[in-house]
Amino acid sequence: MAETIRVSEEFRTVLEAHRRKNETIEETLRRLIGGPSPEALAAVVDGNDTEELRAVLEQRRADGRDRRADVRNQFE
Repeated sequence: MAETIRVSEEFRTVLEAHRRKNETIEETLRRLIGGPSPEALAAVVDGNDTEELRAVLEQRRADGRDRRADVRNQFE
């Protein structure tokens, strides 16, 4: 069942900037917000690797936030 969501034109522009060729808006949203949580991964990773994994994931999130901020700034 398909649902409709309302987003601002500005947010739609940001989504379009992140959208890959032949990717639907849903696929773009899933890619941007998806991914396992550190807690879920910790259950399957050796205890010694958990903190390193958390650090890597946090850095990736920070990098993503920076990229999104750069895109937003282009439209301001």
